[in-house]
Amino acid sequence: MTSRPFDAKDYARRMERAVMQAREAGLTGILVSPGPDLAYFTGYHPTAVTERITLLILDADREPVMLVPALERPDVETAPGVGAVSLVDWADGDDPYAVLGSLLDTVGHYAMSDSTWAMHLLGLQRLVPGCRYSAMTTALPMLRAVKGTDEVSRLAAAGAAADAAYEQIIGVRFAGRTEREIGADLAGFLREHGHSQVDFTIVGSGPNGAMPHHEMGERIVRDGDMVILDFGGLCEGYGSDTTRTVHVGPATDEEHEVFDLVRRAQQAAFEAVRPGVACQDIDRVARRVIDDAGYGRYFIHRTGHGIGLTTHEPPYLVEGEWRPLVPGMCFSIEPGVYLPGRFGVRIEDIVTVTEEGGRRLNNTPHEMHIVS
Repeated sequence: MTSRPFDAKDYARRMERAVMQAREAGLTGILVSPGPDLAYFTGYHPTAVTERITLLILDADREPVMLVPALERPDVETAPGVGAVSLVDWADGDDPYAVLGSLLDTVGHYAMSDSTWAMHLLGLQRLVPGCRYSAMTTALPMLRAVKGTDEVSRLAAAGAAADAAYEQIIGVRFAGRTEREIGADLAGFLREHGHSQVDFTIVGSGPNGAMPHHEMGERIVRDGDMVILDFGGLCEGYGSDTTRTVHVGPATDEEHEVFDLVRRAQQAAFEAVRPGVACQDIDRVARRVIDDAGYGRYFIHRTGHGIGLTTHEPPYLVEGEWRPLVPGMCFSIEPGVYLPGRFGVRIEDIVTVTEEGGRRLNNTPHEMHIVS
């Protein structure tokens, strides 16, 4: 599947919506640095992020403007969203913060991309001391959280590609091979099915599966191992992230019990998804299932995280996140149980919120698959 490219009108609408959200939050505007935020608003990806400052300024009282290094301006001008932005360049030898200061409200309050380099923030504070700055995820945590239909379709395509990779990996031999070898196979399958970037391929076998972010290593997978496969990356610019837990050969009664517990917790959390429900309530639903079975202390992470241009972004399904679910939000649901020194189980799907409830963007079976 190849999606329609985003055009200047798409990016202009995003910038208009962002300015409106900033105004509602009592902010003067938004300062956007290279990274996922700048890509979201302009489609521009610098060839390299260096000490030369590039910054998009979205202000309620003026048209969008972007400060760029003069030597990079030709590349900036090719970005699909830049047609809605005025460009101001600066040359080596100039003080870019002095130029930038002339573009800001000198007593304004701006939300700033989390990826902004400290040297740039400090340079602004030096030359525009009357301004205040807040981190984007603190001031506007839901800025990119609600996806448009074109974004959801890209996330669905990424999910389908990850599903296809899973269907291939369960056909390879596990026993007698290292986690690293299996992870390399999995990364290859993701690329084969359209991923331009593979961000992670976690292969946690046996006791390594009890570490949720285990780095795949040289451990040789053996008969009798439970194996967590957590993998994802970027496909058409949007993220995939899914987890399935497989078993090498027949599983024990206890392993079946824990696996089924996690499967039931994941299903219960999915069924709780609907507009208006607080993010933390999805976490509570999954956690209650696991707590009631006596394994609560072994569920050691949040139930989910948002996904989009990056694989971890708001909203977060965690205690204390009171914001309600809104149609268009996309996030993981991934409860797990981790028994130290023994094994772990995690099942993860990406889910989008619709008017009727939740819709899974991963659709491979949840039952325990036995691999060889």
